[in-house]
Amino acid sequence: MSENLAPQHDWDLFVIGAGSGGVRAARTAAASGARVAVAEDRYLGGTCVNVGCVPKKLYSYAAHFHDAFEDAAGFGWQLPGAPEFDWATLRDNKIGEIKRLNGIYGRLLEGAGVQLIHGRARVVDPHTVEVAGETHTAAKILVAVGGWPWVPDFPGSELALTSNEVFDLDTFPKRFLVLGGGYIAVEFASIFNGLGSETHLVYRGELFLRGFDREVREFTRDQMAVKGVNLHFEENIAAIERVEGGLAVALTSGERLEVDAVLAATGRRPHLAGLGLEALGLELDDGGYLRVNDRFETSLPSILALGDVTGGPELTPVALAEAMHMVQHHFGETPPAAPLDYRNIATAVFCHPNIGTVGLSEEAAREQCGEIRVYTADFRPMKHTLSGSSERCLMKLIVDDASDVVVGAHMVGEEAGEVIQGIAIAVRAGLTKAAFDATVGIHPTGAEEFVTMRSPTRR
Repeated sequence: MSENLAPQHDWDLFVIGAGSGGVRAARTAAASGARVAVAEDRYLGGTCVNVGCVPKKLYSYAAHFHDAFEDAAGFGWQLPGAPEFDWATLRDNKIGEIKRLNGIYGRLLEGAGVQLIHGRARVVDPHTVEVAGETHTAAKILVAVGGWPWVPDFPGSELALTSNEVFDLDTFPKRFLVLGGGYIAVEFASIFNGLGSETHLVYRGELFLRGFDREVREFTRDQMAVKGVNLHFEENIAAIERVEGGLAVALTSGERLEVDAVLAATGRRPHLAGLGLEALGLELDDGGYLRVNDRFETSLPSILALGDVTGGPELTPVALAEAMHMVQHHFGETPPAAPLDYRNIATAVFCHPNIGTVGLSEEAAREQCGEIRVYTADFRPMKHTLSGSSERCLMKLIVDDASDVVVGAHMVGEEAGEVIQGIAIAVRAGLTKAAFDATVGIHPTGAEEFVTMRSPTRR
């Protein structure tokens, strides 16, 4: 190990939180020879495994079958009757899969020699942690507790669900309302619409997915509307009240909607309550996130932090990368030569149709690069020439005119995340549009559009 850790401590590293970042940091540090313990008070695998990425993707798969059943007729398939969706089957099968993954995480920690301690940890001082009445000392303490859903305050806000509860409802909501305009909001609006709910999305802004490419946002808006999601922009919830048979939602415009469930997908905040960090005077930024340096050290160097508590991109792969980088700094033989590079991180939004994106939006590219070329393809996928579906696909490349480097790639369409993962390598590598043009496409695929767009749509 690169640092001379004090032998008088019980542990070289004590991790608070067994989510993606915490588990990766614990296992990697233990592999370097460090003595490591992890405290977790809820579930192994954190948000992603239990109430985030994994169950969300499973439910998204379920919702896509709605379109698949309709599309099948054009290809000659006749179902014996109208397909019926059973919520309990999906929910319970999901529960079984998550339990399996929880077990895998536990075995990974055990196999790495990491001590798992059940309970909510409280930091007593820069080298001491208390869990369930027992005290542990550590040379380094890592805070990796992730985020927690935040619900705005309005009359009846306690009647709203969060993403922590929405996967496990006792009964399927035939009328469903989502409040919010980020990843979670648009994904769950698409999911419940696809599963058969009459679905409403209410967002206070003029268009959802702030920060994404404007054309992508507008295209997604139109496609979601075609699929039947009722979009209410520049609106908010004024109040919710329980009525016979459901919930009455009053919007700020005066409109009243009656639904069976309301999901407040209004963001997550660092889950720092009860950790005792306030008493230690750790520096927070304006958003309530822990400030860290390039070594993931807080204002107290013995206390480290990574993942969603630090205010960076709230994505599981980012937490994993941060964990590896942190371990290299504090427990590796050779520290990293440079800080972790957060540029060109690809991401996907599993709304219907999916969004995949990497690099700069058109708006950001115009600010950062000046002269740019924009290439777009807006088309009806080959599959839908027989399915009869009106769903369209958008693909977009943004090129820095001076260098010919592709600085952004975006897609809205089926399996967009799968496609953009490969394109992300090219964007990360700084390939030019000429390199894209010289690549022979795979025909017939939608993805070949990324290497056949020759004429700029605009400059």
